[in-house]
Amino acid sequence: MTNIIQAAIQDLDEIMYIDSEVMGDTSRRSYIANAIELGCCISAREGDEVVGFLLYDTHFFDCSFISLLIVSPSKRRKGYASKMLDFMMRISPTAKVFSSTNRSNGSMQKVFAANGFIQSGIVENLDEGDPELIYFKAK
Repeated sequence: MTNIIQAAIQDLDEIMYIDSEVMGDTSRRSYIANAIELGCCISAREGDEVVGFLLYDTHFFDCSFISLLIVSPSKRRKGYASKMLDFMMRISPTAKVFSSTNRSNGSMQKVFAANGFIQSGIVENLDEGDPELIYFKAK
């Protein structure tokens, strides 16, 4: 059974394991711990195991911005990302929700499209030769 809930600080080690699976290191530990403490981290659980997480804040022009949406590589394509996005839309403290992904990340672009997000802009020069695509959805 899948549960989508606000993450607790006790989830940090499991979340960091997933982040390090994807990123190859644990350099974002403080960033993620801070998001959990602020109540801005959502986790997807399969039974007792954390299988994915989503971080957001409201610093993007006073709108919610999903800064990270990561599902464990072994748990992808099972709907966890969509369930976390749906939960985020229900709890968002703002009427507008934004996120982004690199142009090279076709899988994430498909997740956004499948969940009703529309492309809303582009930012050049963050990653050389791989622009950041901005996505938007209203509550």
